[in-house]
Amino acid sequence: MNSFFNKLKQEIIDHPENKPFTKQGWEPLFSVSRTSKIIIIGQAPGIYAQTSTIPWDDKSGERLREWLGINSEDFYDESITALVPMDFYYPGKGKTGDLPPRVGFAERWHPQILEHIEGNPLIILIGMYAQNHYLPNRKRTLTETVRSYNEYLPKNLFPLPHPSP
Repeated sequence: MNSFFNKLKQEIIDHPENKPFTKQGWEPLFSVSRTSKIIIIGQAPGIYAQTSTIPWDDKSGERLREWLGINSEDFYDESITALVPMDFYYPGKGKTGDLPPRVGFAERWHPQILEHIEGNPLIILIGMYAQNHYLPNRKRTLTETVRSYNEYLPKNLFPLPHPSP
């Protein structure tokens, strides 16, 4: 990450809403460069990714790389692929899986990130939280939204379901 993104990372760490996470020794989990050609926007890190400090470091990440036909080297090369979740911290465990990303987190931090990426990268929206945020004209269901992907491509947006196992 360049100096802007490193400064932004520190701002995220220092923000009072993130204190519960930083008290655990966690850092915000995202990877981005000014030259990223693809931006993958997912939900929030899982516990394995958060503790390893590597985004998508779990079975979902393996499946996503398989779906995209991209090897780990290119996936984790931030000059090629930016990994920007809706929340940069593991939100905790819920009844049927991980809790959703925190409300307002993406609204606060994503614009600052996206405006510092050059060109017109493809933005892959993984799962309903990213699609709800970035696709105001999404379809009634996630399945319908993904099936209608060609409607979003003119804006360089590509919806995918979450690759959870």
